[in-house]
Amino acid sequence: MESDLAELSSMATQIDELVDRIVKVAQKHRGGDRDDIAVRLFEVERSLHGAGRNLQSAVRAYR
Repeated sequence: MESDLAELSSMATQIDELVDRIVKVAQKHRGGDRDDIAVRLFEVERSLHGAGRNLQSAVRAYR
């Protein structure tokens, strides 16, 4: 069970890092010729935030 908790915690960290990377790319395209890319990437960001919250909830349930 401890290995599951460690694995889930690691995945939660990876989601946070992925969100940061996606936001950086999205911000490069915001307001430019490819604003459509920024819009889609910000949608991905919101989805990943939701997934991260659900994963954190699972982590708390393990504790």
